[in-house]
Amino acid sequence: AAPAAFSLREVLDAFQRCVTEQREVLLEPYLSGWRGLIRFLQSLGAVFSFISKDAVAKVQLMEGHCGGQQRQQYVSLQSMVRHELAAGPAALRARSDSGCRTVLRLHRALRWLQLFLEGLRSGDSRTSVICTDAYNASLAAHHPWVIRKAATVAFCALPSRDAFLEIMNVGPPEEAVAMLGEAIPYIGDVYSITQDLFAQHKLLDLP
Repeated sequence: AAPAAFSLREVLDAFQRCVTEQREVLLEPYLSGWRGLIRFLQSLGAVFSFISKDAVAKVQLMEGHCGGQQRQQYVSLQSMVRHELAAGPAALRARSDSGCRTVLRLHRALRWLQLFLEGLRSGDSRTSVICTDAYNASLAAHHPWVIRKAATVAFCALPSRDAFLEIMNVGPPEEAVAMLGEAIPYIGDVYSITQDLFAQHKLLDLP
């Protein structure tokens, strides 16, 4: 079956639902937003498969945590961090399948997408340049040289800004731009709450 088409509105709605009044980030809408972003990456073809494959695996891992026996502990990012840190920082660092490590990988990729979408919205340069700048400011630091090299070459083949705005599936370009303007602050909010939470608990460099 063909994957469902990407819809920017779905992503906007999910990230909008993410943050509670207490500034907690709910994992269910977070993963829902990510499923939408993965569809976006997949709609761009093989260029982004090195990121989308990884994101798919990470989202599935998190769905396992959220639907598992400990699901009560995985309602929000905050409850997850409390739960996983209770075993001690060393135990957490030793686990490759922890929610904290998994979310950290998604978190880094979210920053790249946030910067990329922001660049598309303001749209004053070529998509390859926007994407490369966003990548260099976020994910590049966490990727080995080989992947960085492949990524920068792949970005050169990106479609035009208009093609991107069409992929957003929200009507004419100006509507896509308006909705990006709505969505990006919500994504940014989720990003900064996560960043602060992980920094506070010294989790930003989990191996």
